[in-house]
Amino acid sequence: MNPVSGTVMNPESRVVLAMRGITKDFPGVRALDNVDFDLREGEVHVLIGENGAGKSTLIKVLCGAYRPDAGEILIDGHRVNISDPKRAEALGISVIHQEFNLLPHRDVAQNIFLGREPVRGPMGMIDFGKMYDDSKRILDSINVDIPVRTLVRDLSVAQKQMVELAKALSFNARIFIMDEPTATLTSREIERLFKTIASLVSSGKSVIYISHRMDEIHQIGHRVTVLRDGQYIGTLDVKEASLETLISMMVGRNIGAGEIRRRNVVKRGREALKVSGLTRHGRFYDINLSIHEGEVVGLAGLVGSGRTEVARAIFGIDPYDSGEVFVFGERLPKGSPAHSVERGLGFLPEDRKDLGLALGMSVKDNMVQASLRSVSNFGFIDFRRERDVAQGFVKQLRIATPSIYRLVRFLSGGTQQKVVLSKWLATKARILIFDEPTRGIDVGAKAEIYSLIDELVKQGVAILMISSELPEILGISDRIYVMREGRITGEFHRDAATRERIISYAMGKGREYDAAAGKG
Repeated sequence: MNPVSGTVMNPESRVVLAMRGITKDFPGVRALDNVDFDLREGEVHVLIGENGAGKSTLIKVLCGAYRPDAGEILIDGHRVNISDPKRAEALGISVIHQEFNLLPHRDVAQNIFLGREPVRGPMGMIDFGKMYDDSKRILDSINVDIPVRTLVRDLSVAQKQMVELAKALSFNARIFIMDEPTATLTSREIERLFKTIASLVSSGKSVIYISHRMDEIHQIGHRVTVLRDGQYIGTLDVKEASLETLISMMVGRNIGAGEIRRRNVVKRGREALKVSGLTRHGRFYDINLSIHEGEVVGLAGLVGSGRTEVARAIFGIDPYDSGEVFVFGERLPKGSPAHSVERGLGFLPEDRKDLGLALGMSVKDNMVQASLRSVSNFGFIDFRRERDVAQGFVKQLRIATPSIYRLVRFLSGGTQQKVVLSKWLATKARILIFDEPTRGIDVGAKAEIYSLIDELVKQGVAILMISSELPEILGISDRIYVMREGRITGEFHRDAATRERIISYAMGKGREYDAAAGKG
């Protein structure tokens, strides 16, 4: 029996959904490798795994956003072809994403029946009376009291979530996929959501529940399935799913930091970057961290933990409400990337194509974009100096391009990342913030990025590195901060950090894990 939902699932309940041998390949990576998953009638089946484990890809296959390269999907025992999201909807499958798909300037009922409004008369006029009555009936069925004429923009996050749920019910969905549904909810709102889910499953509906919150597994789930590195690891009844067992399944005992070459430790120098009490309400709170010259500091955490938001605030891209940032002991004015560059900071963003590069410009132009003053005389660009700088970085970083005049849009992901890096090296940056520096690049390019990091720290550069790949964080960081829900929950020296320990702190179970492991 679930402590919150109070529901008991019959172990003999029929299987309403079965995914067998699902495989999905993308260029250079196998995102899903022969994955099995099934869902029973009246069940909450929790799906967990580290970032990049394959959860999102599996769900996108199920809802028709991706076509699998191999495998089959069965609904009620019959094989189905889910060619697109409309087909998934017709089969009764609904996904409630973290980012809601609602129109803020329309009311609740208009959003519930958007594109499927009831009509009357030979002219096909919208029957607003029926639409509002049906919307209220659906909301009443899940014990949600929201006035159906309220504009969506005036609703709370929890209420918007209920509107999404009502929208799914309006087309008779019977399989609900909830992706981190409690990420932005208060404890009271979570309790209300769990009661709503209990009402759904008691009426025979089924829920696939994706969560990084370990305590929710026992509160709401009947079974839990673990994915790791795109592979199916196992399925357990929640009563068998201890914290230690689940973490062991998620991280694996046979995978360690040795996958990534650990560099030699460099004697660290003076404090290069200090962040004190940094807070942006609703995003992150009381962030305190420091980085010294010749040091790589990792920032770990699950998706949505606030890592990128902190990095953007430090660099001055986004505002913050309180706190201070110091660069080599001097306070950095907030909200000014230009000041950050002047003080020696560089920022390699997670989305290099949209935020790090001008895809329609050449390799050369991208490289000098942040340091035009250094290649200019009296306000005019010295084209020879500009060319020499670009050619120097092509040689130094072994950038694979036929010419410095090649448009960066035609380069590989790894080569593009090197161009972003050279842009900041051209500014003589002494502090570099890397946000997912190896995402989307092949193994060879990753090795070259790690080698470049080695060289930079030997030169005394301070590096703050955000990465969702735990082997990467463990392999090259001197110290590691762990974030959860906008707060730093732990700090570890490289010798004290393990995959299990970091993921425990990222999931809010660090103290329990340390106590069980005798480290408390």
